[in-house]
Amino acid sequence: MKGSSILGGGLIAALLSSLCCITPVLALIAGTTSFAASFSWLEPARPYLAGVTIAVLGFAWYQKLFPKKESPECTCETDPKTTSFWKTKSFLGIITFFALAMLSFPHYAHVFYPHQERQAILVDKENLKTVEFEISGMTCQGCAEHVMHEVNKLPGVIKTTASYEKANAIVEFDDTKISETEINDAINKTGYKVESSSVFLQGK
Repeated sequence: MKGSSILGGGLIAALLSSLCCITPVLALIAGTTSFAASFSWLEPARPYLAGVTIAVLGFAWYQKLFPKKESPECTCETDPKTTSFWKTKSFLGIITFFALAMLSFPHYAHVFYPHQERQAILVDKENLKTVEFEISGMTCQGCAEHVMHEVNKLPGVIKTTASYEKANAIVEFDDTKISETEINDAINKTGYKVESSSVFLQGK
């Protein structure tokens, strides 16, 4: 029971460590965007949660591969056929796979976002505008993909590039079809927050 509790704690730590990136994907699947950034506050704790997970799994595998030797006074024998599945290496392997999948989720979260083909739009250069939005709350590339997915659905948007590392989104659009304010609102609806916006300067 004690070992199960420790493993359970490791799984919870693994889940929490990637919850900030899992939530935007769940929001996309659910067809809503408002709670995408609900768990972004967990990001600072991610390295510690990952450390707890790895420590727990390492301890569990050490106990499984190097079990304590039975006392000489003990004459009992353990029948492998009666060993509970929950105490086998197979179960521990499943737990390990799931935990590692959760820990690495931020690195492949972007694959869950559909590729959006943008049709060529004829725009008068005088109406072409490129704005950089400074955004807070993005913690992985999955978050950036979520922002791009929502902005690219707007009419008049030609191209969107978002980066969680730079904490920004650069949007090129036809300002006769959509305004900077509407794009700002669309980003805020994802749960991430636009802190400021300015005309994007090449080479910045």
